[in-house]
Amino acid sequence: FEPNEECNLEGKNIVTESTDGDDLDISQQESLLHCCRPGKDLLSAGYVMYSSSTVLVLSVGDGVYGFTLDTLIGDFVLSHNNIKIPESGKIYSFNEGNMKGWSDGLKNYMDFVKDGEKPYSSRYIGSLVGDFHRTMLYGGVYGYPGDVRNKNGKLRLLYECAPMSFLAEQAGGKGSTGTCRVLDIVPDQVHQRCPLFIGSTKEVEIIEKFLS
Repeated sequence: FEPNEECNLEGKNIVTESTDGDDLDISQQESLLHCCRPGKDLLSAGYVMYSSSTVLVLSVGDGVYGFTLDTLIGDFVLSHNNIKIPESGKIYSFNEGNMKGWSDGLKNYMDFVKDGEKPYSSRYIGSLVGDFHRTMLYGGVYGYPGDVRNKNGKLRLLYECAPMSFLAEQAGGKGSTGTCRVLDIVPDQVHQRCPLFIGSTKEVEIIEKFLS
């Protein structure tokens, strides 16, 4: 985000023992709340994926670029130039073990991807970064919906859903809660959760129709 002069903690003793803000003084809590801004205000976002190679994916608001660590020179080199999510894709990535608690609209969507003329392929790693990275390169949709136990899902808006949606939109895709654009949500809590459907624009829009 852009710097905010009300968010200046210089010269203050910052308490790090608490994860929920209870141990912070009033000025520190106010500064923390200034981080609760909509994802559309983000200036940059990215992630690092550790696998057979180490990949850094980054956007500073002008497209998405991927860099791979070259261990011979000890530096990252550009390996994925101006990444674009395919407009559609026949891969869906959901944890179907939770389907019993999903809405009827989402259950109907799952029937749609399995019973169409050309059924979709299922790919689910269980890692947001890994599943999103594949979706961004090959198209399709990743989803972590809410259910009867967790109506807003389990992913955190401020530091999971919003940054990934920022990357998706920068790559020509879409990030949605199923009913609204993720980047338009103004969080009122640092650890606020929200449902997430992210990936190819057309695939996300299909889910939105089922959930409308």
